[in-house]
Amino acid sequence: MKALVSAEIETYATAHSMPESDVCRALRAETHRQMDCPQMLVGPLEGAFLKLLTQIVRAAHVLEIGMFTGYSALCFAEALPQEGTVTTCEIDETSAAVARRYFAMSPHGQKITVRMGPALETMRVLSSDYDLIFIDADKQNYLNYYCRAKELLSPNGVIVVDNVLWDGDVLLDPPPDESTAAIQELNRAVASDPDVSTALLTIRDGVLLIRRKV
Repeated sequence: MKALVSAEIETYATAHSMPESDVCRALRAETHRQMDCPQMLVGPLEGAFLKLLTQIVRAAHVLEIGMFTGYSALCFAEALPQEGTVTTCEIDETSAAVARRYFAMSPHGQKITVRMGPALETMRVLSSDYDLIFIDADKQNYLNYYCRAKELLSPNGVIVVDNVLWDGDVLLDPPPDESTAAIQELNRAVASDPDVSTALLTIRDGVLLIRRKV
């Protein structure tokens, strides 16, 4: 993943943000040692943003589309009240096995329920109102995830979509591949959606923050 800001600025921002827990730090280290694509991890700066956002919206129930090794799920769980829940969707059993080990190490791990299988199939059978929905899975389905997330969102909830700058490739016309085209389509759809207010933030690889208009 290309660095959209300098490493020095990223380090400075991380040092002046909410610190990661010991469990998250250990999980991040193992992910970088063992996994083929460790850059898929949200990392400590974006993790701090997600934790703070969870607290700001006073979320009780979080839905995560795309878990990887569980770093962001743990961030959500740590920020939730004791009765809070994280429902997280994952399709890869290898990364899910790593996540489950670290969930078991955390006092907040019991808040997390892992749903294995294609996320759209899982989302079709969910009915609860979620206060925060985090989308960070296969890019070709981003618009489908967004449309279903709107239906599952609580009245005052927020949707967060990761990787919406896609290494800066969203600036390319024509798009170089299907993933870039799908992210461009999602960004256009959200920007023109009359039902929501949104801001595209230049955190890490781009974070799209979406709230239903009141």
